[in-house]
Amino acid sequence: MKPIRKAVFPVAGMGTRFLPATKAMPKEMITLVDKPLIQYAVEEAREAGIEEFIFVTSRGKGPLEDHFDVHGDLYRILEERGKTAELEELKKTEIPSGQQFFTRQKEPLGLGHAIWCARAALGNEPFAVLLPDVVVLSSRPCLAQMMDYYAQKGGNLLAVEEVPKSAVSSYGILDVAREEGRLAVVKGLVEKPSVQAAPSNLAIIGRYILQPGVLTHLSAQRKGAGGEIQLTDALIPLIGKQPFHGVRFEGKAYDCGDKAGFIAANVAFALERPELAGTVRERVKKLVN
Repeated sequence: MKPIRKAVFPVAGMGTRFLPATKAMPKEMITLVDKPLIQYAVEEAREAGIEEFIFVTSRGKGPLEDHFDVHGDLYRILEERGKTAELEELKKTEIPSGQQFFTRQKEPLGLGHAIWCARAALGNEPFAVLLPDVVVLSSRPCLAQMMDYYAQKGGNLLAVEEVPKSAVSSYGILDVAREEGRLAVVKGLVEKPSVQAAPSNLAIIGRYILQPGVLTHLSAQRKGAGGEIQLTDALIPLIGKQPFHGVRFEGKAYDCGDKAGFIAANVAFALERPELAGTVRERVKKLVN
């Protein structure tokens, strides 16, 4: 069983749901409390043992690359002013040379196509995928939990949680053969099914551990739901040939690609910060009342 050393971050989307904020700024740079969304995803990957970070970008995503670079002038100013805490926080954003890779998705052809664009950097190794729009509030990072199960089971793992039946048409949905504790053995996947056609309400939420064979199926460039090249469609041929599980992770996922979800995430993450929790709780109570 090969270790998971590489992670793909699909960050080519235009962020139209957050216009005008995303007119000149990548949506992944939108701030959740005091860090951009992409930093949460990178930190989660790093804490799970990821060593190489592959960003699938598009035009206008330069600030993403700059964010993880060294900023010598700013570092010097902070050091001169004695702002050591701020300086240490900034240094945590750095990804060392040789561990970050950027490739472009030149057309918006779907998640499966974005991952296929990273194929040269991935080689013939298993890899993780993290969608930065989704943040997970948990005591142990979601991907690290998945790595624990990968060490036991191998194969392909998808982070999943139950969603309202009325919402299944917005997700990839699992068809479950049987339950094994927090794992669901997968016998099928359906991308954005109708309520009537959904085999369950167990939805994939934006974290994956995948075997390299999926890249072969993505190379066929077959379009699926929404006229896009869907990752789900390329995973289906692997079911039954490799171990395949959904992971019911511990924690709460927030969809920050949705305005209401983004606002809820800001409140939830702020309440986890000791220096903010009391003030935020009081102000939210006043607003609600």
